[in-house]
Amino acid sequence: MSNAESGLNNHEVTICLAGGAVLGPFNATWSKNEGGDVRELVREYDAYLQGDKQHRFKFHLHDTYTNTVHTLILNFEQVTGICDHVRLRSNAH
Repeated sequence: MSNAESGLNNHEVTICLAGGAVLGPFNATWSKNEGGDVRELVREYDAYLQGDKQHRFKFHLHDTYTNTVHTLILNFEQVTGICDHVRLRSNAH
């Protein structure tokens, strides 16, 4: 495993909407060097729940396993929850 891969966090993001609809799960990768919208989505939604106005509506979730990008455009008024399931890498070689 290369050094670049060892810093990856592999997320599975599911978004629950008002009325019971569900978006996802979406596989997404975030690395310490590149940052990413996975963390920003969760931070923005958490701030919204604490009373802040929504500032961002578009989030890009990069899936390095399939080399794809999921673009989500969300109105937090319609979101009832976000589940960010993180698969941690094993330190075993």
